[in-house]
Amino acid sequence: MPIESEIEVDLRALTPLLEEYEQVEALMSDPAVLGDQTRMRKAGRRFAELGRIRQAAERISTARDDLGAARELAEEDPSFQAEIPALEAEMAAAHDDLMRILAPRDPEDALDVILEIKAGEGGEESALFASDLARMYARYAESKGWSATELSSTTTELGGFKDISLAIRAKGAPTPDEGVWAHLKYEGGVHRVQRVPVTESQGRIHTSAVGVFVMPEIEDDSEIVIDPNDLRIDVYRSSGPGGQSVNTTDSAVRITHIPSGIVVSMQNEKSQLQNKEAALRVLASRLAAEARAKREAEASAQRLSQVRTVDRSERIRTYNFPENRIADHRTGYKAHNLDRVLGGELAPVIDSLRSADETERLARAAGQ
Repeated sequence: MPIESEIEVDLRALTPLLEEYEQVEALMSDPAVLGDQTRMRKAGRRFAELGRIRQAAERISTARDDLGAARELAEEDPSFQAEIPALEAEMAAAHDDLMRILAPRDPEDALDVILEIKAGEGGEESALFASDLARMYARYAESKGWSATELSSTTTELGGFKDISLAIRAKGAPTPDEGVWAHLKYEGGVHRVQRVPVTESQGRIHTSAVGVFVMPEIEDDSEIVIDPNDLRIDVYRSSGPGGQSVNTTDSAVRITHIPSGIVVSMQNEKSQLQNKEAALRVLASRLAAEARAKREAEASAQRLSQVRTVDRSERIRTYNFPENRIADHRTGYKAHNLDRVLGGELAPVIDSLRSADETERLARAAGQ
């Protein structure tokens, strides 16, 4: 099919989406929506997403009209013939851009995330590297204009983390392409580190592993229904390194979801109620992540899995300190700038994964 005919078909197919753009724009002026933060945020995200489609449609329409006008003028004045190749290239580029926007993508890409880091093989060295990763993600979030809030953590004597949970959130209503989940969903898996531990007296390089779990943070409570009868809630005093008490009241909360066996502990907030609310939010996201993984497993045997066990053999990425090298084992990405990556310059690594994902999505959309 000639590209002009293909464009006409695509533009006609966009009509429902362009109509939805007008509907969402009106919805965002509805007082009922303006007074509901969750609904307003969802509407804002959809509006931004549809806005990209609208802009792409306008670009391709303009390119098509300009090309048609140049061809008509060229019939009377051959000098206009020289403009046609550039206009044809612009129309093709505009069409490619539209296809990228319309390619099927993860419906949760625009969501914020809860990111959990757990020390694994390697003892204290693994815990110290967990703190390095937490700092890396916090700095990367800062570079993107996002916030990174610590929800809970368990520290070690040397300042590492046995585990830490972060809520990473975007400001405003990002498009799916700019969402937190769209960038950080690839980080789930085992991260392997090779370096000389601070506890090593003979300078030998050790290998240890840290598990990273990433979940989209659900916003609508109706998405996951938690039966209070399925919960066991325990309260206790917050503790610091070595188990020392850092709170004189029973403000820390541990929630066990009996049907799934999921346990969530929170102690970073000042009150028991705040810790309970934070724990329930994390529990809901974990349950949503499990349901999502189950759906994906049923739909495709080739789904991207995260960590089963924090074992070095399941690594997705290696951080080699002696060589200042970082290597992602899924895309083959390698660079000798580990110091900068740990300082928050994670974008090139993530971009390599996003690019591979986009190539796969476009291939699926084209029926290849």
